[in-house]
Amino acid sequence: MVADRDLTPTARTARVRELLISLCPTPAPPTDAQVDAYLAAHPDSPPGERLRLRQLILPDSSTAQLARDRLRNGESFAALSRELSRAPNAASGGLIGWVERGQLPPEFEAVVFGLAPGAEVTVEASPETVDQRVLADLRAGGMTRISLGMQSAVPHVLAVLDRVHEPGRPARCARWARAAGFEHVSLDLIYGTPGESDADWRYSLAEALAAGPDHISAYALIVEEGTALAARVRRGEVGIPDDDVMADRYLAADDLLSVHGMSWYEISNWAAGDGARCRHNLLYWTGGDWWGVGPGAHSHVGGTRWWNVKHPAAYATRIGSGRSPAQAREILTERERHLERVLLLTRLAEGCPVAELGPAGRAAAASAVAGGLAQPAAHADGRVVLTPKGRLLADAVVGDLTG
Repeated sequence: MVADRDLTPTARTARVRELLISLCPTPAPPTDAQVDAYLAAHPDSPPGERLRLRQLILPDSSTAQLARDRLRNGESFAALSRELSRAPNAASGGLIGWVERGQLPPEFEAVVFGLAPGAEVTVEASPETVDQRVLADLRAGGMTRISLGMQSAVPHVLAVLDRVHEPGRPARCARWARAAGFEHVSLDLIYGTPGESDADWRYSLAEALAAGPDHISAYALIVEEGTALAARVRRGEVGIPDDDVMADRYLAADDLLSVHGMSWYEISNWAAGDGARCRHNLLYWTGGDWWGVGPGAHSHVGGTRWWNVKHPAAYATRIGSGRSPAQAREILTERERHLERVLLLTRLAEGCPVAELGPAGRAAAASAVAGGLAQPAAHADGRVVLTPKGRLLADAVVGDLTG
């Protein structure tokens, strides 16, 4: 792993095919004391400023005001423009945009200028960060796809997840996005939250479908170390559902989504037709190259991975001084690249070509068919495609295929 220096490959003018923009809140909101201090210094702040600051101020309080000012005048977007102009031809851009609520700086036009014709431009947002006007502005600015973090439609489940949006708002945002002209609307759900019942999960699925998206992602809850939920689990205040419960939740989602015309194309993702599939995710899963642009963005080109510094102020400073924004990199070995390729392809509905496997992997593929974990017809055609049972045991199947 290498730190700093010029970590990015030789770059050329960008013609980006897929662009990802995140309007999600920063991962570590400020304390109440920090918010109080800011509001005291800015008595003219508009209504709702406290909630907005809880979402958008950066985690390093010593530079929060500086970064916020830079965002207001578009400096970070100017930095993004300069970085994107260095990206390789045909690369995919993963643009992490620290955007003020309801404000898209004019510098954004310089970012999207390098897009190839027909590019998919995805914006990721938490429901509380957008409204009808913001969504209309985003669509007018060239966004073609939006992914909204719904998580659940049940209040007590949202409370455990520490989500701030009110139940029902994600569905309203999805309808507003459709009205604004977004070509594709996706909702993200989480199952397996402590305290969530089977009925809660089915209700969330039904509410998501009623909102009319053409794409739904459903992920099993992962309790991240260092979070409040992880601390509650350690103290025994809440418990994590067992594997059987998680499997039932997944199968319930697959059944209900299939009935409503959504087919799985990746283990955790369903789409209403091939055109609704998320193109930037497919690029990741099929081993393509992408150039992640913005603070904390990750990139992969030709087996080399690198990631940018996370803090927007540090990011803008590096770009402004002509330095690479990359913090570190790793170069994958051929074996690592092969293992990752088999893992990712096996998760897709198209499956992994048997030709990708060694002798032991091919024997494991035949065993997976015999055990009901892989589809016989697909195997006869030279591909390993998981059955519903196989999807539940995907990690074990991949382990056998690559063993």
